[in-house]
Amino acid sequence: GFDRADGGRWSFDGQPLTGSPAHRVARRGLVRTFQLSRALARLTVLENLLLAAPGQRGERMLPALLRPLWRGQERETERRADELLDRFRLAPLRDDHAGTLSGGQRKLLELARALMTRPVMLLLDEPMAGVNPALTQSLLGHITQLRDEGLTVCFVEHDMDVVMGISDWVAVMADGHLVAEGPPHTIGRNAAVVDAYLGRRHDEPGAAEEKGEGEGKEE
Repeated sequence: GFDRADGGRWSFDGQPLTGSPAHRVARRGLVRTFQLSRALARLTVLENLLLAAPGQRGERMLPALLRPLWRGQERETERRADELLDRFRLAPLRDDHAGTLSGGQRKLLELARALMTRPVMLLLDEPMAGVNPALTQSLLGHITQLRDEGLTVCFVEHDMDVVMGISDWVAVMADGHLVAEGPPHTIGRNAAVVDAYLGRRHDEPGAAEEKGEGEGKEE
């Protein structure tokens, strides 16, 4: 819903999503993070997570006036938020403003915030972009664990080591078209993939000689 499609149809879990606003898509269990993390800077780390919890009774006008109706739910929501903060090692920053976090910490916060919605499928837009190697390994561990727990994770990524290391299924796109898809071990040997990203199959006989001839002609 962030970009308006100029054609096509799409569905999730057997239900059409065409024309659905982003909040309705999220309520169905399809949630995303951004390449450039979008923390709510003036809220605390804990408040960022609490805001994402779905179905909060205290958010409605009349129930909000009757605290006993939603206080128990609020305690449960805060408990879950604290569990996620512990999981992503953000618990010591619980009461800090999100705007004070480092870039890597914001990525972890955004991932935790997405999980507060209890998604069925999690979309990650280049989760490793701009992240130092140590945090990359941490993020990979978290994503792998989520997958092993049964959550479907779909991510866009340009780092082939990351893609091949944790993916069960890979789809390769070039110029807006699907080039190939399949298990990781088949993608690296796919001629169409190599052609799309290297210009021609670099392992073909004569490829090196042709390259040398071309360089000579340019001179």
